[in-house]
Parts: sequence; structure tokens; C-alpha cells
Amino acid sequence: MSDLVSDAAERHELGAADLVLGLGEPQRVGRFRFFLDGQRWEWSDAVARMHGYAPGEVEPTTELLRRHKHPDDRERVAAVFDDVLEGKPFSSRHRIVDTSGRTHCVIVAGDRMLDDTGTPIGTSGFYVDVTDSLHTDITNVLEAVADARARIEQAKGVLMAAYGITAERAFDVLVWRSQETNLKVRDLAARFLDAVAGKSSPETRSRIDQALLTLE
Repeated sequence: MSDLVSDAAERHELGAADLVLGLGEPQRVGRFRFFLDGQRWEWSDAVARMHGYAPGEVEPTTELLRRHKHPDDRERVAAVFDDVLEGKPFSSRHRIVDTSGRTHCVIVAGDRMLDDTGTPIGTSGFYVDVTDSLHTDITNVLEAVADARARIEQAKGVLMAAYGITAERAFDVLVWRSQETNLKVRDLAARFLDAVAGKSSPETRSRIDQALLTLE
């Protein structure tokens, strides 16, 4: 009976750690334990889900965990497994592939578990699934690049129309002013567009209107 109570308490602790570490999103962070005696693994429900399993569906083993490592990361992660199996502290950032074939980017860290005498008995640690945040960062970067490129193209267009120059020469002008003002080209382009927006003379607008309306 005491073993059953102990196991239940450990499972409760693992689940509670998900909630605490996950800050309300337990599927993002989970705990694990590895016991040197019997080479036994335990993982929380969140870690099971990261690998594509329902809680309690499978018993985690070293071989099972190895199979879920991304093929391109397996050689590098092999050294991490060596540390775990020896009860050493470790940290790693790598990819795992769940049962549906989806790739997850995870951060895994662990430290030694000691018994009452200070003897190492295994490793305990956590998984953090950073897949969504990584994708968000990439998306934000791409959007920022696209926005900067659009502003530069608009600024080039204004210079081309104003001076009758080519796109290449217009970009050269922006680069020159960028160096003169110690501003990045994208920032210079944004400021330039803000400065000229709505500032054209009535005569200029009239010529633009005429050109636009008489095109065939």
C-alpha cells in the first residue's frame, strides 16, 4: 500500500510541476525522472503529449526516447543520453518527432537526484516545448523583413519619379544618405516616406492626376 501511495504522490508531483512550470500551459512544460536502479524512466503527462502519447499510454524507456529524436540530432543527443544514464547533470536543445510525424523543438535540462546519503540515484529535469515560440519569432522576423523591404521599395519609387533615375541609382542614393546620417537603410526609408507623405504641390498632383487618367 505504501508503494501505491508513493507512486501516486510522485505522479501528483509531476503533474503539479507541469502547472507551475508551464504558467497555466502545462502542455508546454513537463517533468521527467530517470532512476539508475533498473534504468527506469518516468515522465509527466505533458512530456508524454509532446511525444504524441496520451497520458499512461506507454511506459517511457531509453530506446523509446531515442527513437523520437530527430534523425539529424540523434548523434549529438547521444552524448546527452550518456550523461543521463550516468546520472550526470545536462542540458540540450534539440528536436523530437512525435507519433504523428510532427517535429517539436525542445529544451531539456536535468540534474542529479541524490538519496539521503548523498549518493546519486538518477536524474530529474524538465522539457520545454519551444516550437510555437520559435515559429512565432521566425514569422515576426519575416514580417519585419517584408515591411522593411516594402518601405525601401516605396522610397526608391519616390526618388525614381522625382529625379528620373533607375531603381539601382535610387537605392544608391538611399545607401549614401544612410551612411551620412548613420541610420539603417530601412529606418532612413521610413523617415523619408514620412517626410514626403502628403507634401507634393498642387501642380505635381495635377500632373500625376493627368498622367493617371490619360493612360491607355
